[in-house]
Amino acid sequence: MHFNFEGDAPLYQQVADEIAEGIFNGSYDEGTQIPSTTEISKLYKINPATILKGMNILVEENLIEKKRGLGMFVKRGAQQILMEKRKAEFINQKLLSVLEEAQKLNITQEQLIQLIKGGYERWV
Repeated sequence: MHFNFEGDAPLYQQVADEIAEGIFNGSYDEGTQIPSTTEISKLYKINPATILKGMNILVEENLIEKKRGLGMFVKRGAQQILMEKRKAEFINQKLLSVLEEAQKLNITQEQLIQLIKGGYERWV
């Protein structure tokens, strides 16, 4: 986990984002326990209440669940939820921005498709 103590994003949001990234990339498999608030707090010297606030965001998003006396665990289906969320963000933020800029530059749909195909084959 990496935290930017000088950045604009609140630490609790960074905690939520870092754990979500771990779920998305498979560092925290579905059904497994994530590090406790105490562990993260001690390791990164962050207030436990801040860690808990970040984790509660993930509980509200149905990505992790509290098991009383045991800790926090990644919920089944969490990775798919994150995949769908990221797809929607990609389409609504990045892709729409690209389409708007392509129109401003008079790039036709066909030209854009060819550019995407060429870039996709080159980078993926």
